[in-house]
Amino acid sequence: MKVSIASDHAGFEQKQLLAAYLVECGHEVIDRGPQSADRVDYPDFAVLVGEDVAAGTAQRGVLVCGTGIGMAIAACKVNGVRAANIVSTEFAALCREHNDANVITLSGRFVSLEDNKAILDTFFATEFGGGRHTGRVQKIMDIESK
Repeated sequence: MKVSIASDHAGFEQKQLLAAYLVECGHEVIDRGPQSADRVDYPDFAVLVGEDVAAGTAQRGVLVCGTGIGMAIAACKVNGVRAANIVSTEFAALCREHNDANVITLSGRFVSLEDNKAILDTFFATEFGGGRHTGRVQKIMDIESK
């Protein structure tokens, strides 16, 4: 799978390690930055990943900041993005199964690297459940056209 990934300064270290992990798992990774741990503004990087996913350049997006919260808020502003801030494997499965989330945001400060790897494994392994969830996801997407 082609995955677009980015972070801010707080998530930089984990972004680097998670990008390498995704390559090891067989994914093609597009690294949207930053290229150092120098202070940056997270919305600048969230939009790059969101645009990759919305345009189909990448099938999924991964964003890492201090908590993951700001990245999720920013990424969801891109039409076509359903970003979820995830801190457990159970939530990773549910955001895919019920919401067809296409971008995951992670905490680089409050969640361990090993836990974030497990979260990513679940996120990429879980398919959208369809069925009753299809209409709900469509209602979410319809909000963008209002």
